[in-house]
Amino acid sequence: MTTQTRRERERAERERLIVTAARELAESEGWDAVTTRRLAAEIEYSQPVLYSHFRGKAAIMAAVAVQGCADLATELRQARACVRGTREALTAVAQTYTSFARRRPALYDAMFTHLVDLPFATPEAPPALKDAFEQFLVAVEPIAAEGDDPGLLAETFWASLHGLATLMRSGRLPQDGHERRLALLIGHFAGAA
Repeated sequence: MTTQTRRERERAERERLIVTAARELAESEGWDAVTTRRLAAEIEYSQPVLYSHFRGKAAIMAAVAVQGCADLATELRQARACVRGTREALTAVAQTYTSFARRRPALYDAMFTHLVDLPFATPEAPPALKDAFEQFLVAVEPIAAEGDDPGLLAETFWASLHGLATLMRSGRLPQDGHERRLALLIGHFAGAA
């Protein structure tokens, strides 16, 4: 192994360590607790080392969001793979997405609530973001009517799920109606499919 290869591997490992520490700290104490000073103490590196990897907290949060999108894509893909049929696929995606938001609130916030410097919905979007969106697209394509834009339909389905997840997390919608709301959403999206 060359010295350069070892250094690249060590650098990548430090980046993973920083992102993991930020994610864990955010999940346990919230994003306000995540500072470069606190992260440096958590991972036992100096702040200049953190800044050699990330420009600051916003860049770290963006890296966490990318990692979260990769996790979400994996969960959505697995959920779809376990069912057959359009309505079942939509239900699996809906339940998995809202469960993800409930189980990982700080991660979800980094991905979809906080302002992060990531190019969503553009050709420059990181592969993990594209992969997560692709899971929605694959689920809704069978219900697209002639002339519908499947991408817009997927965005609308995602936005509906995001709204439900966000309103429940904030206490504006009661948890006890969650399954019925998902059934209504799926029923209207799937129609006669």
